[in-house]
Amino acid sequence: MTPAFKKAEGGLFGEVGKADVGDAVSALKENGIQLMSWADPFYSGSSYPEHVIEAAVRSLRSGEGVHYTMPIGSPELKRELAKFIKEYDGLEVDPMRNLIVTPGSDSGLFFAMLPFIEKGDEVMVIDPSYPNNLQNAEICGGVPVRIPSFAKDCYHPPIEEFEKRLSEKTKMVVLTNPNNPTTTVYRREWLEGLARFIVRNDLVCVADQAFEFPVFDGLEMTAIASLPGMWERTLTVCSLSKGMGLSGFRVGYIIADDRIMDKLHGTAVSVIGATNSAAQAGAIAALKNREFLKAYAAEHLRRRDIAYEALKDIPGTSLLKPESGFLSWIDVSALGSSDEVAAYLMNEAGAAVNSGAFYGEQGEGFLRIVHGTPGSSEELRRVMQRIRAALIKRAREKGIAG
Repeated sequence: MTPAFKKAEGGLFGEVGKADVGDAVSALKENGIQLMSWADPFYSGSSYPEHVIEAAVRSLRSGEGVHYTMPIGSPELKRELAKFIKEYDGLEVDPMRNLIVTPGSDSGLFFAMLPFIEKGDEVMVIDPSYPNNLQNAEICGGVPVRIPSFAKDCYHPPIEEFEKRLSEKTKMVVLTNPNNPTTTVYRREWLEGLARFIVRNDLVCVADQAFEFPVFDGLEMTAIASLPGMWERTLTVCSLSKGMGLSGFRVGYIIADDRIMDKLHGTAVSVIGATNSAAQAGAIAALKNREFLKAYAAEHLRRRDIAYEALKDIPGTSLLKPESGFLSWIDVSALGSSDEVAAYLMNEAGAAVNSGAFYGEQGEGFLRIVHGTPGSSEELRRVMQRIRAALIKRAREKGIAG
């Protein structure tokens, strides 16, 4: 096996703490633990609007949904995506030349990175960041180069941090915007500086925008592909799983210049295969009638505020107010290691959260709490109060709180 696969662990021969590896989620659920570590909105209730369900079922009953679509995706779905992309990202795309549908954004992220990374190529990744950014680079034979980011900079690393890690082997920058786990919505001015660095050094950019909606507090979501010089060198990976709550459909997509897209179209059948046909029919219905997104955005904002109020003033901890999505990223380093505090919350609060150690070297001492998973905001309020009480108790045990 290659080095990346040799060091991987799937939980068959030992415990794996990462929520999306092995059967950890099933085991937690069976033991009555509230799941706050699974980035699946409204888990485990139903988040699908009726018109979306009806469209998926109708495609199965008609016979269309029981057969393959082309591996590059349904033409109708791509046309609807192009309308959404123009409205939300400000990008004019040709649905037949600049889009490919993928079975979720995880496979899309891997497919976007795969064509460019050769053995020994260096891939710049902001730390903390989505773990797949690092693992994908290694699976492809590349070397992740971590760009540290800190709360004092609102997790916007100075561009000089990229400059001083540049080498003749640097090939790519992977940017998760908004960031997972910090929820940072990168500001346009900072993105312009990063874009100049990428263009000046003739690098490829893979932009993971799975959490691109909703964003809060009037912040601007800027697609780096829209900035000068970036369209022809950027692959933008998006998802219908997060803001739209369609995670079970596993529908994602990649946006790119047609000179790049031609190569993805030519290899799609070998790498990703065709996305579920009935799921694509449901996605078309969701994009054609997006009224439900207003209620989802309002609910995510309500949950953000519930979580922030519960966490903002716990002794020995600190966090910035989340800027997007349904995550909270909290510094608990004064209370113990990430793994220790996550285990403490499991026992004391009956809640499973993510150890920050999975999200990079800068993630140690942090927790990622997914406040989008409980079935209702009232359920969230109850579990957040349990988490708050447990963390205050931990602080007292450490002699931090009175």
